[in-house]
Amino acid sequence: MKTPFTRILYGGDYNPNQWPREVWNEDMRLFKKAGINSATVNVFSWAKLQPNEETYDFSELDDVIDMLGKENFDIVLATSTAAMPAWLAKKYPEVTRVDFEGRRHKFGQRHNHCPNSPVWRRYARQLASELAKRYGKNPHVTCWHINNEYNTGCYCENCEKAFRVWLRKKYGSLEALNAAWNTEFWGHTFYDWDEIVAPNSLADGMGFGWTRKTAFAGISLDYDRFLSDSLLENYKMERDAIREHDPDTPITTNLMGTYKGLDYFKWAKEMDIVSWDNYPAYNTPWSETAMRHDLMRGLKNQPFMLMEQTPSQQNWQAYNSLKRPGQMRAQSYQTIAHGADTIQFFQLRRSKGACEKFHGAVISHSGSEETRVFQECSQLGAELAALGSQLLGADNPAQVGILFDWDNYWALEYTSGPSVDLKYCNQIHQYYRYFYNRHIPVDMVPMDGDFSRYKAIVAPVLYMVKEGVAEALTAFVEAGGTLITGFMSGIVDQSDNVHLGGYPGPLRKLCGVWAEEIDALAPEQSNTLKFMDGSQSKCGLLCDILHLEGAQALAVYGEDFYAGAPAVTKNAYGKGTVYYVGTQPEAQGLDKILDSLTGQGEIHPLIPDRTQLEVTRRVKDGTEFWFILNLTGKPQPLPESFAGETDMLTGEKAGDLKPFDAILVKRSAS
Repeated sequence: MKTPFTRILYGGDYNPNQWPREVWNEDMRLFKKAGINSATVNVFSWAKLQPNEETYDFSELDDVIDMLGKENFDIVLATSTAAMPAWLAKKYPEVTRVDFEGRRHKFGQRHNHCPNSPVWRRYARQLASELAKRYGKNPHVTCWHINNEYNTGCYCENCEKAFRVWLRKKYGSLEALNAAWNTEFWGHTFYDWDEIVAPNSLADGMGFGWTRKTAFAGISLDYDRFLSDSLLENYKMERDAIREHDPDTPITTNLMGTYKGLDYFKWAKEMDIVSWDNYPAYNTPWSETAMRHDLMRGLKNQPFMLMEQTPSQQNWQAYNSLKRPGQMRAQSYQTIAHGADTIQFFQLRRSKGACEKFHGAVISHSGSEETRVFQECSQLGAELAALGSQLLGADNPAQVGILFDWDNYWALEYTSGPSVDLKYCNQIHQYYRYFYNRHIPVDMVPMDGDFSRYKAIVAPVLYMVKEGVAEALTAFVEAGGTLITGFMSGIVDQSDNVHLGGYPGPLRKLCGVWAEEIDALAPEQSNTLKFMDGSQSKCGLLCDILHLEGAQALAVYGEDFYAGAPAVTKNAYGKGTVYYVGTQPEAQGLDKILDSLTGQGEIHPLIPDRTQLEVTRRVKDGTEFWFILNLTGKPQPLPESFAGETDMLTGEKAGDLKPFDAILVKRSAS
């Protein structure tokens, strides 16, 4: 895989505009000492660059870019459109957002613009164009960074009108729209396009924020798609403005992992390289962080940029714990192991005021180079510099693909029933965790991905089966692939209307089962899975009451009126196999089910050793790079598979790993 970089970018968000000029020279000295070679600048500087409607002032940014260029920095140059200037909101109040509750916001915070405001679009495009005209040919500008952490949520009249245009283009007629939204329910039939309103709390919304439900999931689904598309048009607008002056430099915007609001697979098609911000909480499982890395890599099936992480602690979470000694280094190598070609921080120097003053940084408020954090950053910088370009563009081969889909994400959590505890990402992670713990590499795959690349496709809670998906999965299984799916799959079409004829709808024949009913279990309730070998496992959340239609039962329920009914099944179809998991087993139960898949010998772990270490591999030009990471916080023995190997990071023979230790081993590809 070709990479746009010549070295691992190591740096992060730099805001010299917040500091007097004498601090800049000290920054350069400290950055050099820490091995920092890149800086992301100009993220929130629109007010400085354009003090009024008629005037641009690039003098300070000129100085910043000149200073960084003289130090041979790779510059990630942002467009500053993530926070509009106050004068824009004052003169044109229609550029601000209207929230779900129907309130128009005033100037403040940062993501405060309406994505469908013609005024905002005009000024944002002009700014991006002026920046590209001025800096597009600068050899030190390595990447363009548009906006920052795009997020959704505007329900103003501009958006409402634009939504109607979007709907006309999608459906063509009100008859088709009424059918898709099932508007006969509650007498919602529309006879004029102007009757359609945004589905906020003043209309069809039921609840607040992303926890809200809706009277018409089809309407809200389309509005989510519309908002995602609207912001994508904002991104494309700035991208195209840059391209008029700079045809070659990669362009990105920083994504946020499993953020719900935007269809990142659709966005990735318009990005040159994916970048994202990784901020796990103190108790986020390492497997979940790995899953998000794999999702970001899977968006374009290529290496990505880590645009932000903290070197020490966050400031905006409920509990902002320090990273333990070595933890930042281990986290960084986990990121590289899963496909990153950059390691970048927010932030390089700690802000002295406002809401992020306690967010971690390479340079603390003390300004000292003797801090633990600075020393650890310096160690990592030296190691990455020594690695050079060896890892850049390396692939992450995988035999297993896990389906991830934002339409399913939205639809599943909009649906009213059967359980408030049913969360899309949680279900995906339960399956991912199994493969992570067994050192089996995984790709996160879109619904229109190439399934033939994999031996197994895992599709938990495939609630929405869109046009063509059932056919693609059937062809995959017929050709010899293995599909794992289960409860709440095959339920609805792309408009959230139920596939009639029995669950799992268009997957029924493929799975060889019919789900007659779905029982919802409260948190204090559970059932029992009884496997055919006599072993048992607890299960809960949801229980499909299944009838076999060609499949064989691997486990049955042990309790309630459906005791003895199939709960987990296996169906031979064509040359392949389909597993259907009709409930949520506890971890050991799910492990047992998936062991029957991996135990067939077709899907192999990277190493045979059972270990609590994370073991990951990247491959490039006939060379394998093996990452052995101790993320447990406790000493761990080196797996036998790596006995006698040399650690690339230290040049010494690999041995047992201390807490948060990392070892990198280089081998010829077998």
